[in-house]
Amino acid sequence: MTKKRVMLVDNEEGLCRMMEAVLSDNGYAVSAFTRSFEAAESFQAGQWDLLVTDIKMPGMDGLELLQKVKQKDPAIPVIMVTAYATVEMSIQALRKGAYDMLTKPFEPEELLYRVKNALQHTRLMEENRELREELVGRFNFGNIIGASTALKEVLERVEKLAVRDTSVLITGESGTGKELIAQAVHYNSPRKEKKFVAINCGALPASLLESELFGYKKGAFTGATENRRGLLETADGGTLFLDEVGNLPMTVQKTLLRFLQEQEFNRLGDPTPTKVDVRILSATNADMKQAVKAGEFREDLYYRLNVVNIQLPPLRERRDDIALLAAHFISLQNSKFGTHIKGLEHDAMEAAVDFAWPGNIRQLKNVIEACIAMESSDYITLPVLSQFIEVVPPDPAGEAMVEEGEYSKALMRFETEYLRGLLRKNLGNVEAAAKEAGTNMATIYRKIKKYGIRKDEYNS
Repeated sequence: MTKKRVMLVDNEEGLCRMMEAVLSDNGYAVSAFTRSFEAAESFQAGQWDLLVTDIKMPGMDGLELLQKVKQKDPAIPVIMVTAYATVEMSIQALRKGAYDMLTKPFEPEELLYRVKNALQHTRLMEENRELREELVGRFNFGNIIGASTALKEVLERVEKLAVRDTSVLITGESGTGKELIAQAVHYNSPRKEKKFVAINCGALPASLLESELFGYKKGAFTGATENRRGLLETADGGTLFLDEVGNLPMTVQKTLLRFLQEQEFNRLGDPTPTKVDVRILSATNADMKQAVKAGEFREDLYYRLNVVNIQLPPLRERRDDIALLAAHFISLQNSKFGTHIKGLEHDAMEAAVDFAWPGNIRQLKNVIEACIAMESSDYITLPVLSQFIEVVPPDPAGEAMVEEGEYSKALMRFETEYLRGLLRKNLGNVEAAAKEAGTNMATIYRKIKKYGIRKDEYNS
């Protein structure tokens, strides 16, 4: 794996060397500069993944360096370091393109977190950009965000089904994006130049739903003062999407079944059949097989609608996509309201990834919007996020003293030896050790401090 390249700039030589040592020990390729002019001259676009620079420096200060670097490489993340952070200075730095601010004095692990977050944010944005370019090139999937294996499998299925003019039933929990998938099927099908028409079958009473779908003839009922086309006719040549199809009343189910069999139907009050060419896509979060067993849904219609099934995974099974989705929703809100939220703080992102999201993507979107409305800092913080989702508190064992007792002592001995061996195996690289252990760097650092493990115990 290629090491991430970090440029450090700070006129305090001791601090600069300390940062260089911390980052180098954790697997980064670091070049340190104590003179900002030299750093500016050495900087070339594409050669660096991150710039960490002090603000207060003689000659060219950090803000000037930031501008010069951004002119060469607008996409590079920049962390500004200062002992005199003010709101005005922070705003100025962020407006000039800084990604983050780090206030002196700081612990080595805080530096590592900020660096890792900046690089991770850039990686996620790059992955999302590449994925979107790939999808636009292959599928033109618009607002479908994600890079998880579960989502890619769905999109591969959509690609195969889009060109085949069959009925598709999209199933999944509420808020998983079923209509977006239906749109993806339509806009990648031969019908893409025609209309995509959607209706929520659970939002209207039976009488209105029937007239909305099939239309009516003048005089068909009180208030029918003119002929009216239904959604099936409106979608002629294109696609009709029936959301929450399990809510269709029996009378409508009968008429829809006839259409699927004969490609014709009767408007209300009209004895003459109307023929149209429409592909039917439908979606539900209900158990349709159970509805069929209970006599609430026609079995013959179910099999007509469910020629092919697309099952959407819930967000809790797409945890790799949460950061991408959150970044997407933050970007949308920033554009809409002129805010400048840059992301979620590390502990907030951990909480978001750990949360089950019973309302799925729709809930995540709403929570991000609510957090931005309440947040006063540059990042969504854990205290703000915890107002809208249940956050599991951290294990107090990581902070508190180990309780007395044989079990606790045995656990402490095991953890101590396990950590020493893990760190020796990874040559003291905390990030690599955390990855192998399946935990995060913060936990490893807490345990090292808690058990008093010295570097000479695992660096020898």
